[in-house]
Amino acid sequence: MTLDHVGTDADLAELYRDLAAVDLSPLWTITEQLLTPTPKPRAVPWLWSAATMKPLARRAIQLVPVERGGERRVLSLQNPGLGGSPYAAGTLWGALQCLGPREVAPAHRHSPGAIRFVLEGDGVFTTVDGDACDMHPGDLVLTPSMNWHDHVNSGDGEMFWFDGLDLPMVQALDSIFFEPYPGPGESQPEPAEHNVSERLYAGGTRYTDRAVADVLSPQHSKLMIYRWADTVAELDRLTAASDDAVVSVEYTDPESGASVMPTMACAAYRVRAGSHSLPVRRTGNSVHVVFSGHGSSVIDGRRFDWGPGDMFVVPSWAASEHFVDTAHFIDDRPEHAEVFVVSDAPVLRALGLYREETLVAPQPITDIFSPR
Repeated sequence: MTLDHVGTDADLAELYRDLAAVDLSPLWTITEQLLTPTPKPRAVPWLWSAATMKPLARRAIQLVPVERGGERRVLSLQNPGLGGSPYAAGTLWGALQCLGPREVAPAHRHSPGAIRFVLEGDGVFTTVDGDACDMHPGDLVLTPSMNWHDHVNSGDGEMFWFDGLDLPMVQALDSIFFEPYPGPGESQPEPAEHNVSERLYAGGTRYTDRAVADVLSPQHSKLMIYRWADTVAELDRLTAASDDAVVSVEYTDPESGASVMPTMACAAYRVRAGSHSLPVRRTGNSVHVVFSGHGSSVIDGRRFDWGPGDMFVVPSWAASEHFVDTAHFIDDRPEHAEVFVVSDAPVLRALGLYREETLVAPQPITDIFSPR
């Protein structure tokens, strides 16, 4: 059956006006915007340098008190592709949090899950639902959804760490909840024993060097802190057993073997000195935090040079590759680079949307990023 379409341009324009007036949208005019051949995230590849962030964070320590109401002294990574939203990518919040000497960031809880990766300083502990976790550089601390948490600096120095949250994802699902701690003080009572979950899960398997797509769990890890010394030991083992340019481990729940959080995967990778990885693109967003070493990444043809404390984002399906030259040495040996990464991979895996592809040759470099 064939329909004869009769009408003028004026009739069609009137149809569109009438549709708009009753909050309807004609799909035939927007199909190409909605169903793109590949993912088209609004977030763009970007880098935030430690040289820029740290002085601003120190100024904030001097000028902005941490107290109930403001809750946290945090500099959020604001991706310029997201129109002013304070998000590193469409699904991930990333930030630099700082705590001054003898300060307490008050206890609260919220439905977005969070992770903390320590960059610099000592003397701080984060209490997660009663488990006081001592924080040292390179450690990963979990503060899962709706777990009470506060940060206490018992020392005389500053502490800086990276915050990763699934906040924009939870916001998109209209599921934000927040509660201030109802106790008599701003923080949870300090327990007599610290690092209880670390003791309970001592000896458990905490890492995998394989994708955990076949291990999914709606629960978070009950181990609240992962030590950098253990992470480095795993990276050392893989480096000794492989000639690959990049070796990586994913942090896992020692009970289930799944990602540490149902909405976020945490991993660490080492780029071998003098090596260059092939470009890989994956569905899902990721934020990378350089812990040690110097190197470069090419993300969708744009080169980003990085060093300790720098943070950069790889948006969904953006090809990324990493390399380290031999210009930096430690004890007369070329310096490898080690990078922490948080991603939304568990959600993509659970929904059957995760996809990964390795390209056969390095990307041509179309631009070199210069941090502001």
